[in-house]
Amino acid sequence: MTSSSYVTSADHDSRPNFVLMMVDDLGIGDIGCYGNDTISTPNVDRLAADGVKLSQHLAAAPLCTPSRTAFMTGRYALRAGRVQVILFLAGSGGLPPNETTFAKLLQKQGYTTGIVGKWHLGVNCESRNDHCHHPNNHGFDFFYGLPFTNFNDCKPGAGKGVLVDVQETLWQMSALLALASLTLLAVRASALLRVSWSLAAFLAVLSLLGFTAWFVPFELLRTWNCIIMRNGEVVEQPVKLETLSARLMSEAERFVERHKDGPFLLFLSLAHVHTPLFVSEGFTGKSKHGLYGDNVEEVDWMVGKLGLSEKTLMYFTSDHGGHIEEGPKGGWNGIYRGGKAMGGWEGGIRVPGIFRWPGRLNPGREVAEPTSLMDVFPTVVKLAGGTLPEDRILDGRDLMPLLEGRTNRSQHEFMFHYCGMYLNAVRWHPPDSDSIFKVHFFTPNFSPAGAVGCYDTSICMCHGEFVTYHSPPLVFELSGDPSESRPLSPDTEPRLAEVLERVERAVTEHRRTLTPVERQLTWAKVLWKPWLQPCCGTFPFCSCEESNHTSAGAE
Repeated sequence: MTSSSYVTSADHDSRPNFVLMMVDDLGIGDIGCYGNDTISTPNVDRLAADGVKLSQHLAAAPLCTPSRTAFMTGRYALRAGRVQVILFLAGSGGLPPNETTFAKLLQKQGYTTGIVGKWHLGVNCESRNDHCHHPNNHGFDFFYGLPFTNFNDCKPGAGKGVLVDVQETLWQMSALLALASLTLLAVRASALLRVSWSLAAFLAVLSLLGFTAWFVPFELLRTWNCIIMRNGEVVEQPVKLETLSARLMSEAERFVERHKDGPFLLFLSLAHVHTPLFVSEGFTGKSKHGLYGDNVEEVDWMVGKLGLSEKTLMYFTSDHGGHIEEGPKGGWNGIYRGGKAMGGWEGGIRVPGIFRWPGRLNPGREVAEPTSLMDVFPTVVKLAGGTLPEDRILDGRDLMPLLEGRTNRSQHEFMFHYCGMYLNAVRWHPPDSDSIFKVHFFTPNFSPAGAVGCYDTSICMCHGEFVTYHSPPLVFELSGDPSESRPLSPDTEPRLAEVLERVERAVTEHRRTLTPVERQLTWAKVLWKPWLQPCCGTFPFCSCEESNHTSAGAE
């Protein structure tokens, strides 16, 4: 795969700086310029008015880790062995060292690169400090933020968020074994029966092991997972959410100030609006939509805080759709069906996409063609004067022809939507038509009956009894039915047989491009390994506050 860049040595100094801003779990319907008229987002709306708004911008996956993998590499996450989410910071899975991120390529072009905020793509492989998956090993000169993510265990009183069913099973087993051991001891003490000491001791040991397997990795999760790192150093463990937003913005502003003479790339990856929700002082009760609305309005404030020069290309998006099972604590996906973790349903993958670059992009334009978060990779690399890798398949496409209006047609004829490791749906934009067909091979089973999400399990699954396969597949025409509410039939769509046949061929061709890779998120790789645990202090006594560390940012 060969590609020329936009920048020559003659106009090397005209290369833009980049600020890429990604919100966590934000629904497309939460933003004013995408149709929300009750949550106040004037800064994001101004960004769209001054730039180009993408109205069919798509995440490559409906979950954090695979979506961010695809964003960073310009490739479907399956190509990197990433199909589900990282559960423990001390797991050994992550973004493989042999993957190439856009940050690595920009470093080669003389850019200073930084990430402030959430990473969630792993840290270590074999030892506590090998940092094989760490941002510093993937092209980022500077990292400050959460190497994991914000989740329920990070906020006292918010409940549990990791393998809750496994936790309950371990607790129940250890409790039953302890009860059995105590019962045997009581029976022996009362001389009712002859009971072997070895049996009672064996049950007591099993009970202790079960308790340890539950308590150490799960009850201490706030300590293990909820940390802040500055480059390779843990500077806060556990994180204090109440001051996190202010610290992230301070680090982002200082990074921009340090490198204002450029060139630089900053990936501002916010912890908002993932649950548990938290807001800074001054935003509580500000919106009409409770704590969630307060979070969105704080995000908008952050957008307005960055004083950027006209030489800076700014991009605003979300990693996937809102988590509708969270109810009022989750995002709104507008008219689109489904949400986070629901495979190919539009509500889980259609996200905001805004590009602003004064003097280069005409303000107020809207592009309705299919585009992807993966497209950011080739776009920024070519604008920086870099060359796209030729040793791997890239699924992203350069967006500049669309953004500048030099073409009105997306380079994506087909897009493939995964649910975990399973191909869930395919989008086809026929070259000779304005139609956009979407073919669903299976769909998640919503629960309880009649619901619009997987409320019984809190999140939808991709396998077994949790899904329904369709033969023939469900087909929707998104241009006329963006809500995916009217499946096509031969009576309503004369081209239906052609659509299914063409998509089947595209799937066959796509699968030929997939090569076997080591799966990064098997159970063996995602479970907690104490020898990989990042720690401030002497393990297992990991505890520190950032106030005890220097706050000076340095690459």
